Amino acid sequence: MESNIDISIVVPLYNEVESLPELHAWIQRVMKENSFSYEVLFVDDGSKDGSWKVVEALRNADANVKGIKFQRNYGKSAALQVGFEAVKGNVVITMDADLQDSPDEIPGLYKMIVEEDFDVVSGWKKKRYDPITKTIPTKLYNWAARRLTGIYLHDFNCGLKAYKYEVVKSIELYGDMHRYIPPLAKYAGFTKIGEKVVQHQSRKYGTTKFGMSRFLNGPLDLLSVVFMGKFGKKPMHLFGALGILMFIIGFGFAFYLGIDKLFIDKGARLLAERTEFFIALTAMIVGVQFFLAGFVAELIGRNSSSRNVYLIEKRLTDEQVGN
Repeated sequence: MESNIDISIVVPLYNEVESLPELHAWIQRVMKENSFSYEVLFVDDGSKDGSWKVVEALRNADANVKGIKFQRNYGKSAALQVGFEAVKGNVVITMDADLQDSPDEIPGLYKMIVEEDFDVVSGWKKKRYDPITKTIPTKLYNWAARRLTGIYLHDFNCGLKAYKYEVVKSIELYGDMHRYIPPLAKYAGFTKIGEKVVQHQSRKYGTTKFGMSRFLNGPLDLLSVVFMGKFGKKPMHLFGALGILMFIIGFGFAFYLGIDKLFIDKGARLLAERTEFFIALTAMIVGVQFFLAGFVAELIGRNSSSRNVYLIEKRLTDEQVGN
């Protein structure tokens, strides 16, 4: 889709009242210096500190500003998903609201999408100003993500990213999937994924909004992304194959025990008294369960078209909905 808007900037936020005016002024300056047509979409993820009043004030002062406010806190993935559904720019930039992402990087990201024809460009905070309790797990997750997805990025979780319009309209985020948008894009067919070293700034206001739960959610979400990307449309290919393999192993073992008892060692213990028989029986039962799980997953996948619903309390766009 060709739009008269060069860049859409999506900024998810949660209790960032101090940083919003400075971030907006910074974005505005960069856009004017580069003569970009643009929109800035602030997605308030249920803030309680007056952030929405700042967004309303920015909207009144700048027609390029738009806003969406959730009724409650849903998380960053939900904020990005709703933002992606609303944007109109040819290139979509995402960045955090805490001033740790520099708007000065936007022209470089835009150039890589438009001139070098990347589908996705992910920022790489090569020099970070985060505590070691955050940097070490991040390095581990990035290593695991590279190995499992085949996408060789240094910083999957960097909030500063650029996308073609078609990419953000082709993916769906939920849970904490915002960490793994590049793999989601790859599995949607957008394979030209690049990386750009970006400046990382220390937090100027407030505190981080991410708790210890991310250390557990991150690996689980990565496994979900990889599974859904490779087998989401064909779960039978995984569960069916595992089921058949387990059943063949169990049946083969049980068949061998039967032959051994009937023709080789007739004086051996009864099959029901041998541990090996129960192992074989268990393998066959597990195999059947795997196969049935794949069959049920196929049925659900072919008949499910539901999407997540997020309750939006207020919206500031060109087509005003709510106040």
